[in-house]
Amino acid sequence: MQYRTIADTAVSAIGLGAMPLSIEHRPDEARAIATVHAALDAGVTLIDTADSYQWHADEVGHNELLIARALARYGGDTSGVLVATKGGRGRPGDGSWTVTATPAHLKQAAEASAKRLGVGTIGLYQLHKPDPAVPWAESVGALSELLDAGTIRAAGISNVTTAQICQAHQILGDGLVSVQNQYSPAVRDSEPELRLSTQLGLAFLPWSPLGGIARSSLDGPSGHTPVGTPFHHIAAERGVSPQQIALAWLLARSPAVIPVPGASRPPSITDSVKAAELTLSTEELSRLEDALLPEVGHGPLPA
Repeated sequence: MQYRTIADTAVSAIGLGAMPLSIEHRPDEARAIATVHAALDAGVTLIDTADSYQWHADEVGHNELLIARALARYGGDTSGVLVATKGGRGRPGDGSWTVTATPAHLKQAAEASAKRLGVGTIGLYQLHKPDPAVPWAESVGALSELLDAGTIRAAGISNVTTAQICQAHQILGDGLVSVQNQYSPAVRDSEPELRLSTQLGLAFLPWSPLGGIARSSLDGPSGHTPVGTPFHHIAAERGVSPQQIALAWLLARSPAVIPVPGASRPPSITDSVKAAELTLSTEELSRLEDALLPEVGHGPLPA
């Protein structure tokens, strides 16, 4: 396994996005826990969760509790696993998502997440999404208070703009360690945020990193699965999965990138992890980037 860093913590270059284990179309608990264990067996040391990863309205924290049980039942050492969770969103049970990022809610949510995860201090706590009804500085200020109280060890922000990253960095300083935005071969609107994160030394954790290559867990079993892209062609030439090529492309974009692909079956995460050992050639990267929109540009971002 290759490693990258979130602040001063080394984590696997590929993490596990645990959302599919708790939302609609989720697997039964036995398969869910087997998926987490398969990730750990493969060397994954970063697990991404959130208090809102649930299906029904009355099961807040479903995914956090599941991850805690999976870690407790694992036969090996889990002391080096960083569980990153998020707060500030909700799911009322009808498939929609809500946003509540008041300081009072975030502080209460973080304390509840710590209890569900069974930890005294959350390793990485991320504000899930800016709340348009709350000044950004107030929401970020709650993260600062959580850091001071020792409830969380490090803070991150998700679904943000460059301006919001800059303001959060001014407020939190070294306490801000990560940005988690959607970024994939199909969705690259966060190129400026990736570039800024790289410049500031923040880890960039792309969510839904396989967009344009594989169906998202939110698409449901009838969702469209893309085929025939240059990612698929290079995968065929290499004898690997298109998902591995997509993740290797992401890793090549910047040393700040740590993808967290979702998985609901052990073989899925086992396959994804292999991307950490896959180095794409300059020619392969050019072929992939030539097929993308012009704003992506060529070559890796500067460190």
